[in-house]
Amino acid sequence: MALEFAWAEGQYGRFGELAADLVRRGVKVIAVPGSGTGALAAKDATASIPIVFGAASDPAKEGLVVSLNRPGGNATGVNFFTAELVAKRLQVLRELVPAANRIAVLVNPTDPEGYQATLHDVEAATGGQQLLLHEVATGRDIDAAFASMAREKPDALFVAPGSFFNTRRVQLAILAARHALPAIYPVRAYPEVGGLISYGTDILDAFRQVGVYTTRILKGAKPADLPVLQLTKFELVINLNTARALGLQVPDKLLALADEVIE
Repeated sequence: MALEFAWAEGQYGRFGELAADLVRRGVKVIAVPGSGTGALAAKDATASIPIVFGAASDPAKEGLVVSLNRPGGNATGVNFFTAELVAKRLQVLRELVPAANRIAVLVNPTDPEGYQATLHDVEAATGGQQLLLHEVATGRDIDAAFASMAREKPDALFVAPGSFFNTRRVQLAILAARHALPAIYPVRAYPEVGGLISYGTDILDAFRQVGVYTTRILKGAKPADLPVLQLTKFELVINLNTARALGLQVPDKLLALADEVIE
């Protein structure tokens, strides 16, 4: 068995060409572990090759499956709820930085899976706080956004979920530290490279489940017969070194709830 890799590097517009190329190669199954948008591109490219996805938002609403229990068609996978946890992340951010009244928000307008959902959920979850929205789609955009933040002087930063931001996590952590800006992120990969705090699904577990379903399909199972898995394991990760560098006192409540405290 051979593995064929296709990497969009956070550029959502490339999913279509990558999916079409995999179809031309005649692969037996297409696994898209971290992007419902990529899975949609794969569905557009083939109605016969099985697809196993990892979707951050509701795959039924996105059109990936007919229903979660009975997917139908040629796709099934894992819903890891990254996009649905916006309100909880803002709550955690308020507990960590209770005086934060002005919150900068980084979103990627080229991400059809998370952009509108994040905007809607952030606006709905704010408790009278002012949102300073920054739309970014490239590394240079991120640099420009932080330059704007230096003038706006927000109290904290909220980074939207999405593979583009994940690939830029080191840049984001460095710039947040340089600007002394407390920031919350969607997955643990950020505090592992120096980001302050994250709350979200255990992504490694989600990827493992995508691998399990892919193996079952290669052994003869049909996507239509495999219900979409809904992960319920969420993790809070705090980088205590970064908190100290920012002069933040992490509440005992958050430390007690944390799945990991990096020191």
